[in-house]
Amino acid sequence: MEHIQSEQQFDEIKANETAVFLFSADWCPDCRVIEPILPRIEVDFPTFTFYYIDRDKFIDVCAAHDIFGIPSFLVYANGKEVDRFVSKDRKTEEEIVAFLTKAEAAID
Repeated sequence: MEHIQSEQQFDEIKANETAVFLFSADWCPDCRVIEPILPRIEVDFPTFTFYYIDRDKFIDVCAAHDIFGIPSFLVYANGKEVDRFVSKDRKTEEEIVAFLTKAEAAID
């Protein structure tokens, strides 16, 4: 999963790719719980390119997109937000897969 390096990069990806953005932080215990399953999820959803956004480095991006809890996910396609899974709660593998399945169906 590629890490977003700038707000400009984030904006370009949003506008031009079918992407899942994972908002996370190194200190977040709930984020560490899902970390081992993410590579498998990326393989299972080849429609998307997955990107990691460090919440602490991009707090303005988080505020602009109403990301007030982590881990959280945003899906963009064709320059538009397709779906979001945003909360402060721990996410299970089943919840993430269900969310991505729904988002993928919304794109087709």
